[in-house]
Amino acid sequence: MVDLSRRTSWRQLLAMVYDIFLVAPLLMANAFVLVSMFGPTQSISEPAVPDWLMQTTALIVITTFFVIFWHKSGQTLGMQAWRIKLVDDLDRPISVKQGYIRSAAACLSFVAFGMGYWWILFHPKSRSWHDIISKTHLEVLPKKA
Repeated sequence: MVDLSRRTSWRQLLAMVYDIFLVAPLLMANAFVLVSMFGPTQSISEPAVPDWLMQTTALIVITTFFVIFWHKSGQTLGMQAWRIKLVDDLDRPISVKQGYIRSAAACLSFVAFGMGYWWILFHPKSRSWHDIISKTHLEVLPKKA
């Protein structure tokens, strides 16, 4: 496997775009379940489902989606399409703990005005903050014959 270089960081962005199309229906299903439990809203100013509950369950759904894929195969479907794989620093599949650490660190990377993501442009091995914190990295897989 080839280490992810600066010129291939666009693959990460495109894989994230693909994965948004997979996560969106999961978030809709999450909202459906919560609205089914709490009932429909009477007014937009007073939602039936508390905001904190909707946001917390959405975060759990998103994190679980990524951790399951990363732990099972090292790739989400978007990562498979762009031939990138997540492994630990010893080139092994990541643990569930590393997946949750990476997810939390990715949130931090995003909240800091995306600086954690931009870090790959400056890091000698093109690693983001969440790669560094979780002791993981992305590799580009060779094309299939």
